[in-house]
Amino acid sequence: MKDFFTGNKIRILLHLLAWSILLGLPLYFFKRWDIGEDFVWFYYIGSLINGIIFYSNYLVLVPQYFFNRKKHRYYISVLVLLASFYFISDTSNKLIIKYIPEHESKEVTLDQPAVTGRQGPPKPESAFGRPPFRQMHFFNYIFSSSFLIFFSLGLRVLERHSQIERMQKELEKEKLNSELAFLKNQISPHFFFNTLNNIYSLISINAGDSQKAVLKLSKLMRYLLYESDHGNTKLSNEIEFMNNYIDLMKLRMSEKINLTVSFPDRYDDISIPPLLFIPFIENAFKHGISYREKSFINISLETDKNEISFRCVNSLVKTGEESDSGHSGIGLENVKKRLGLIFPGSHDLKINKSETEFEVLLRVRFL
Repeated sequence: MKDFFTGNKIRILLHLLAWSILLGLPLYFFKRWDIGEDFVWFYYIGSLINGIIFYSNYLVLVPQYFFNRKKHRYYISVLVLLASFYFISDTSNKLIIKYIPEHESKEVTLDQPAVTGRQGPPKPESAFGRPPFRQMHFFNYIFSSSFLIFFSLGLRVLERHSQIERMQKELEKEKLNSELAFLKNQISPHFFFNTLNNIYSLISINAGDSQKAVLKLSKLMRYLLYESDHGNTKLSNEIEFMNNYIDLMKLRMSEKINLTVSFPDRYDDISIPPLLFIPFIENAFKHGISYREKSFINISLETDKNEISFRCVNSLVKTGEESDSGHSGIGLENVKKRLGLIFPGSHDLKINKSETEFEVLLRVRFL
């Protein structure tokens, strides 16, 4: 139904409706006011000629010449069209007048007043007199045909402009989807790179923990391969994914690390983009934990109707990985780009960094 009202079918329906009113409604007035047959013929032949002029310009001349930057051909074609149908209109009027009874007795000219069977007091003549029928027809034709030409041209230009806007929106949407897919594919290898490094370090320390880590990783892979590949996902799935990742990271944590996680138990299971918060959590575990000194990570998420507030704070410790700082910001840069593409003007992202702490505050509004 939506495609019907935005496509060519609704345009055709509107044209048919307009012509039905234009041709059908006058019949009611003709019968009601007992209008003569001559006027009926004038009206419908004039409507037919106007329709041909309108659609010749609307369907043929404007698309072929005006839109293709052949303005001279367009103007010449319009003049030829109007001149041709003026002679057709004038000829048809002569034929109608020729077969109207007592037409000559009803004509009024400037030189001779009309003579009727019943004489009355002479009416005062106008200073200019009554213009001849042919002259009235000429000016009426010029006015109506010019109006139809400009109206059909404007209507066609507006429709083309609307079509171009729709195409641009579709292209922007496709570009957005391709950029989001590219960014998500960048996140996944980066995420697996860090996770596999963690599992590798666990194998030599505790084989049982490493098996649990592989099981956790399989759940994460299932989410990345299947759940997050269908556009948006449910908030509950994203929270489960973050919990699995955090559980995986706990396997290699020492007692010196203070980890607090606060996810809501009850919330509206709204639809959100996948992998929206995990880059911040991943960054916190990568740069916020130390095995030699005390460190901390605080992760919290709150929901309020159509708004999500996420906060992640971690300590900053100096590790040997700082030499790889050129690659550590890939996930954060990607999530910034994704937020700008998906939620333009409806998100607030604040990143506060000091010598000892790194804080991320993200608020997303779902309209």
